[in-house]
Amino acid sequence: MNTWTKKPVTRQQIAPLCTKFGLDELTASILFRRDITDASELLYFLENDLRFQHNPFLFSSMEDAVERIITAKEEGEKVLIFGDSDVDGITSTAILYECLCDMGLDVYWRLPLADAPYGLSIEAIDELANQGGTLIITVDCGISNFVEIQHANELGIDVIVTDHHNPQEALPEAIIIVNPKVEDNNYPFKEISGAAVAYKLVSALRFAETDFYNAEICIIDINYSEEEKLFYSDCVKIKNLIRVKELHEKIIPGKTSIYDLRLPYFLQGQLIYAWNSKNTKDILAQIFGSGIEFNINDLSSDISRLFPSLRSKTPIELKDLSKIGKYFDEENTSINALYNLYVSYCKKIIATKYPKQIQNEKNDLQLVALAALADVMPMKNENRIFVQNGLQTIKKEGPRAGLAELFNKLKLNREAITSKDLSWTIIPALNAAGRMGQSNVSLELLINKNPKERELIANKIYDFNEERKALVSEAVFTIKDISEKSFQKNNNKIVAVFHEKINSGVTGIVASKLMQEYNVPSIALTYSGDVCVGSMRSCRGFISTQFLDKFQDFFINHGGHDFAAGFSFTKDKLLQFFQIIEKESRNIVLSDSEEVLNIDAEISKEHMSVQIFDLLEKFEPYGSDNSELIFISRNIPICDGMAVGKKDPTSLKLVFDYGKIKIPAMFWGQGNRLNNDILIGQNYDIMFTLDRNYFNGISSPQIIIKEIRKS
Repeated sequence: MNTWTKKPVTRQQIAPLCTKFGLDELTASILFRRDITDASELLYFLENDLRFQHNPFLFSSMEDAVERIITAKEEGEKVLIFGDSDVDGITSTAILYECLCDMGLDVYWRLPLADAPYGLSIEAIDELANQGGTLIITVDCGISNFVEIQHANELGIDVIVTDHHNPQEALPEAIIIVNPKVEDNNYPFKEISGAAVAYKLVSALRFAETDFYNAEICIIDINYSEEEKLFYSDCVKIKNLIRVKELHEKIIPGKTSIYDLRLPYFLQGQLIYAWNSKNTKDILAQIFGSGIEFNINDLSSDISRLFPSLRSKTPIELKDLSKIGKYFDEENTSINALYNLYVSYCKKIIATKYPKQIQNEKNDLQLVALAALADVMPMKNENRIFVQNGLQTIKKEGPRAGLAELFNKLKLNREAITSKDLSWTIIPALNAAGRMGQSNVSLELLINKNPKERELIANKIYDFNEERKALVSEAVFTIKDISEKSFQKNNNKIVAVFHEKINSGVTGIVASKLMQEYNVPSIALTYSGDVCVGSMRSCRGFISTQFLDKFQDFFINHGGHDFAAGFSFTKDKLLQFFQIIEKESRNIVLSDSEEVLNIDAEISKEHMSVQIFDLLEKFEPYGSDNSELIFISRNIPICDGMAVGKKDPTSLKLVFDYGKIKIPAMFWGQGNRLNNDILIGQNYDIMFTLDRNYFNGISSPQIIIKEIRKS
């Protein structure tokens, strides 16, 4: 039985969270137990405004990518978008394709089909060259396509790589690479999906359509300290809404020489803004005399037209009102408040002037949300904003075209949809087409403009998904004995199986099931023509790409993420591959396999209430690095129970009596335990997660039992 562990928390420890962020003690204690106490992390658990996502121009190469695509539009170049066959690749392609079509580019797309290997292909490059094309943009791939990109260069075709996979030590010779994991890319968060990278490119392209693109301004804020008898001068230069340069100086009247100051040179030739231009001009005249004249625009008059309540505020008061400022005490200065306010002002102007951009962004974020969950991106930082906003739009406005037809086919209630529902229903269905070698079908569903055709495509995807389930079941049954022998042969450290009956499209799922069964890194291989293709799924701290990199010369190609990777090699190397695995297994080090279940909180009989279930939405979305909340209650009697379900094993439907409230519960697959070790009237300690049951449009709280022990 698993160990239940609850990290001790005192009121003194959580008091700062409650006071500063207005949290109740239960929410604060859960955050504390999950080590989410740093302001930069808390921000993304307490806020979901798109204002808090990172600016796409923080990618050092983003402006170059935008300029190259604008040139392609102006010159009428033919452009190819090359994606991948999984959900991340399909959504990436759809996001960029729709944007470039809206911009009026001559663009088409390609994905790997049938048994085609992962990544950009020579065939696709040659096809574009024959059509007179001159630009390729890869999405969710490209970072490992050295040979292919070199071939494109030789044909005079430029390649922009947008990817998020782990790069090798060297990089391909693409003209532009947009990848958060590439060294010196300057993007503040590395763990975003390929679709998120494509979305960032699209966001930058849309911004380039506005008056603010490449506009440079300088904001100045000068304050006098009566206590110190000096001026504090703070300036920030802004381009594409990011800070490109800053200057902070102290000026002592009558003592600081004008020749010692950098401020005049910093302001020279700039479009300057101050919150109160008249007051700032007077201060500068006091410092520099009337010999130097600054042309300063008034920021408050512009901004207060959109935000009238701020008209009479001072920069110091604006600082205290800043929402983002409360998360960063040391950085919550007047100049930062003015910068953040200016960004909000620009975004408000853009939303008003370009409403279509806002709707397109909502549609894109539904796909970015799917990609984040499909590629098991950590549910922290801006990934939380992506998924929250994607889910919110689905619930309030309905799924976008393509997803709407699939929701209907799978009989999903959009108003009750959660991140878990997307992971267990929509994502496997969209992935199924790619696993059947027809990833183009899922992409067509997302970009097709004809509703009737989308319905037919959704039916086709549903059939693919049923076929995929059958193939996985058959494969797992076929390799049962082989996998056990592999586990033992490889020192109980790794499982590697080959069988020609494994469909090449389901090697990843098979590897994942092996990993879950044996709790060790696992590999599944099969033939694809004259090549062996394989997928690796990892766990217990073992990084799959680092393992495969050790013998990279062995592969035709390989790549992926820390815990999910793919590779291929020639048929004649199959025996040698297993020999390598057996040899390397002796050196594999895995973290402890005993499962310790960290409890988020204990809910006593007296404190259980319907309001507790609001925590479910507070911590959504769940996924990697943000697992479902786990609670325990002790000495709670079962007042009713019955086995439900027609198939074996049946499940248990129970009702727990908390005194003031009775809470229904489901215990999946445990129907045979009723009247054996689970008795009505007996008291139990239970470990559970929160859930909502939707029936006939009505939502009611229930809990899902994970473990139960007699009190």
